[in-house]
Amino acid sequence: MRSRPLIVLLLGFSTFAVAQEKPGELPEITRASLDAAIRRGVDFLITHQNPNGSWGGATRTKGLNIYAPLPGAHHAYRAGASGLALSGIIDAADPRPEVEAAIAKAAAWTAAELPKLRRADQTTTYNIWGHAYALRAISRLHSREQDSAKKAGWAALAQGQVDLASRYADINGGWGYLDIFDNLTTQKPSGIPTSFTTASVLLAMDQARSGMGVKLDEDLVRKAIAGINYQRTPDFSYTYSFDHRMRPRADINRPAGSLARSQACNAALRVFGEKSVTDEILTTWADRFLAREGFLSNVRKRPVPHEGAFRIAGYFYYYGIYYFTESVKLLPKETHAAYAKRLAAILLERQEKDGSWWDYPLYDYHQAYGTGYSLMALAWCRETLADRSFN
Repeated sequence: MRSRPLIVLLLGFSTFAVAQEKPGELPEITRASLDAAIRRGVDFLITHQNPNGSWGGATRTKGLNIYAPLPGAHHAYRAGASGLALSGIIDAADPRPEVEAAIAKAAAWTAAELPKLRRADQTTTYNIWGHAYALRAISRLHSREQDSAKKAGWAALAQGQVDLASRYADINGGWGYLDIFDNLTTQKPSGIPTSFTTASVLLAMDQARSGMGVKLDEDLVRKAIAGINYQRTPDFSYTYSFDHRMRPRADINRPAGSLARSQACNAALRVFGEKSVTDEILTTWADRFLAREGFLSNVRKRPVPHEGAFRIAGYFYYYGIYYFTESVKLLPKETHAAYAKRLAAILLERQEKDGSWWDYPLYDYHQAYGTGYSLMALAWCRETLADRSFN
């Protein structure tokens, strides 16, 4: 009798383990409560937007700050945070004039600044996050634009972002954000591609391709997909990085440590035709995410990266929330409402008094990116539940 729980723990991806993760009673989610939370999030962003249209900055430092070689790292942080904030505001579909004005300012900053984005130096490729989340914002700007010439302009900007991201793909396949481990200076990054960074870039590229017709380097895409598969374990956890594939049972690479990564990686592989990522896999990981969300939440707002159980970092939290929606969208539509209700309940509970959402103190970027992720997720919840009158 004592061996069965041990077997379940070791297998990780067992049906027995998932069967125990049943949702409890949910608070009532109404259209009014969702609208109010979304409006408060939008209000936070438009009142904290920089005069130039971007979000975030290199202020609000603390005793331990994420490595950020100047000045390029902060250009990348600002590009990524601004892309997420702008995407969240657009998805919120708030018709107020002040919201439209904020979108226009952010669009102008995006058009002017994103073509300049490069890696800070040979040690970092933080610009990859800027390219990926700029593509998310540009896709939305293109979709809402009525003028054909302006639509073409957004498509051209998106193609430029795809090309820049492709330039900084790692020689091992996919993308990472650090290149500091071998003391080599190479034109193409030779650091450590990470499974989740690669998945984030690929999903953004796919959205740009399907919505704007941008061209992807198919050989590069195939190599990136192979890189994610190299980091996939039999239970559909994903190791943190390419190097971690040699230590698949280290705590950060186990199912709990992969809780946020598996959402993005499964979605990316599925979108790019990986048949092994079945509905059953997506469902199992979606259920696991909701049942074990506490693993991620336990580390929210802690200032030290990877200090939580299973080496979870605070900045995994809203990243995982957003890519949970990207993964669930790939399941049959009739399954969406139940997930939307549970996710909405979590997000409404997590909203801060000032209307923002944040998970890790990252200079002055964290509230912008956390709120952007959350608004996109809540907008999906609202749209999903609308046809069912929130019953």
